[in-house]
Parts: sequence; structure tokens; C-alpha cells
Amino acid sequence: MVNKDTLAVRCTGLTKTYGSGSSQVHALCGVNLEVHTGELMMLVGPSGSGKTTLISVIAGVLDRDGGECQVFGHDFKHMNSREKTQYRGKNIGFVFQMFNLIPSLTAAENVAVPLMINGVKRREATDRARDILSRVGLSDRTFSLPAELSGGQQQRVAIARAMLHGPKLIVCDEPTSALDHETGHKVMELLREVAVGADRAFIVVTHDARIFEFADRIAKMDDGHITSVENLRTDL
Repeated sequence: MVNKDTLAVRCTGLTKTYGSGSSQVHALCGVNLEVHTGELMMLVGPSGSGKTTLISVIAGVLDRDGGECQVFGHDFKHMNSREKTQYRGKNIGFVFQMFNLIPSLTAAENVAVPLMINGVKRREATDRARDILSRVGLSDRTFSLPAELSGGQQQRVAIARAMLHGPKLIVCDEPTSALDHETGHKVMELLREVAVGADRAFIVVTHDARIFEFADRIAKMDDGHITSVENLRTDL
């Protein structure tokens, strides 16, 4: 349930520019965005509008140029590299559009990585990984290498990996782009169940109108700006 009194993410005046001179691209132009705990926020808009840059800044994998950004009261700007890695490892799950699976590890081992980084023993981590893989319909692929999986299966492995350690914030870049309609809905149902809780939040970048119904609010982006935010729940 969305808690309007508690913020998971607060972004104020965020800016990010790539390149210099005539090749300069202003990816974020003073973005303001708030995401409440218990909320599933979707970011939509044309390619190149700044959506992936925004979630990368929020997740601490990309440094901003200006503005403020707090995630559960913490600002990555005030952390060194080690502190950023530790905070992300415990509190943030990121589903990358390119999956970022480790080629030499099985599906279960890939999913178990965040737990092992946090000190969980390998056997326990892989046991828990196999359990969540079964929940995304991959119980028969736990020992498969990424090269032996289809694009949709790799995507589900990446989603399972992001959810396994129970992060407070899950950030997804096109999580259903390689999935058929039925599988996409099942994955979104699971994401809502796992990621959206009283002390958690979920941000997803998507072009997939089939999953808009799972959002609490939809923020539209264009040319590095948030142009509108639409409530989909009557209680918000």
C-alpha cells in the first residue's frame, strides 16, 4: 500500500549532461520526482528522453551533474565508491535492459550473486536462488548457462536476481520487453508482490502499454524533463 507520508526517492533539480561542445547532450534538465514507499512508479516516454539516465542516477550507478537525489534518506553524492557498492548491494535491485548476466555462471549462480556479496554462504544463496527461479517459471533452467537461455529466459533470470536479496528499491529498465503477454503479466504480478511493500518501492522504465495497469503512478518524460505524472489508483 502506498504511504504518501514516507518517501523512498526524492529528486530535485537533477541534471546530467553527456559530451561537450557541439556534441553535448542534456539527458536530464532539472528533473523533480518523488516516489513513495509502497509505490510502483512507471517512467514512460520516447527513446532518448532521459528515462534510463534518471533511474541510473537514482540507483547510484551514474553520477549526477547537479541537483539533489536521496534514496531512503541517503545521498550517493556523499559516499565513496566502497560505500556506494555496499549500499546498493543491500538496498537496491537493478534489472538492466541488457541483463548483465555472468556468462560462466549458471542461472542459479547468477541469481545468487547479490546474496553472496552480502555474506550469505554459497549453498544457502543458490538454494534461495533456485526457489525464486521457480517462481518466475524457470525451475527447469537453474543449471543452464546464459548462452543456453532465450532472451526472455535471461530477462527472467535478471529479474529474479534483482528481487532475491529483498532490496528496498527495485529499478527496472524494460523488464517485459522480451516477454510474451502472459509471461510479462506473471512477472509483473510477482514484482508487485515482492517489491511493493510498506518499506519498499519499485521504479520501472517501459514502453510496454500492456503493463501500465500495474502502476500506481505513471511519470511521462520528454527531452530530459518530467512533463506529467498521472495517478492510476483512486486512493492516491
